Amino acid sequence: MEKFKQIQKKFQLNGAQMKYIAFISMFIDHFNKAIITPKLNYQQPLVTISMIFDILGRIAFPIFAFMIVEGFYKTKSRFKYLRNLLIFAVISEIPYDMFQSKVFINNRSQNIMWALALGLLTLIIVDKLKEKIKNKYFWIFLSILIVAISAISATLLSFDYDYYSIIIIFILYLFYDKRLVGSLLAYLVIIKEIYSILGFATINFYNGEKGKQNKWFNYLFYPVHLLILGICRFWLNI
Repeated sequence: MEKFKQIQKKFQLNGAQMKYIAFISMFIDHFNKAIITPKLNYQQPLVTISMIFDILGRIAFPIFAFMIVEGFYKTKSRFKYLRNLLIFAVISEIPYDMFQSKVFINNRSQNIMWALALGLLTLIIVDKLKEKIKNKYFWIFLSILIVAISAISATLLSFDYDYYSIIIIFILYLFYDKRLVGSLLAYLVIIKEIYSILGFATINFYNGEKGKQNKWFNYLFYPVHLLILGICRFWLNI
C-alpha cells in the first residue's frame, strides 16, 4: 500500500488530463467498433489490432463515471450540470445511432450521456434525502431502493452500460473519500469487462485539481466524433 501511495504521488493527473485520457480511449473503442470490427473476417493483423483497441477502450467509462461524481461535488449548480448532460444526450442520439447501427433512429440502444445524466439525477435525489433523513440505516435503505429503480430504468430504456452505470456511479459516490476502496468495489460490479481495471486504476491518480479545460470541447467531443464515425460508416458502407 505504501508503495502504491508513492506511485500515486509520482504520477498525478488533473481533471483535464483524466478527461483527455477518457476521450482518447473512447475514440479508440468507437473507431474499432465502427471501422475495424465490420472488416475483421478473422484476418491478421486486424484481429490483433482490434483486440488491443478493445482493451484500451475499456479505460473510458470508469473515468467518466468518476467525473460525474466529481462534478456532482464540485459543480456550482447540479441542476445546470444535469440540464447540460440531458441536452447533449438529445444532441448525441442520432450520431450515436448512425455510429452504432448505421441508421438514423434506433430505439433499441441509447447513448451513454443518458446513463450519466440518470446517474447524476440519482445522486441528487439520494443526497437530498441524506440531508433530511437523520436515521443513517433508513437513508441507506431508501438509497438502495432509488438506485435499484434507476438501474432498472437504465436497463429497460437500453442505456449504454445499462444498470452497471448507475451502480458504479453510486458506489464511487459512497466511497468518494476512499477512492481506492470505491474503485475496487465498482470494478467488481463490472468485472466481466476485465480490462476496465485500467480505468478504475487511472482514477486513483487524480490529484483533485481541475486543470485547464474547455467546457465546450468536453461536451461536443462525444456527439461530433460519433457523427464523423457514423458518416464514415455510411460513406464506406460498413
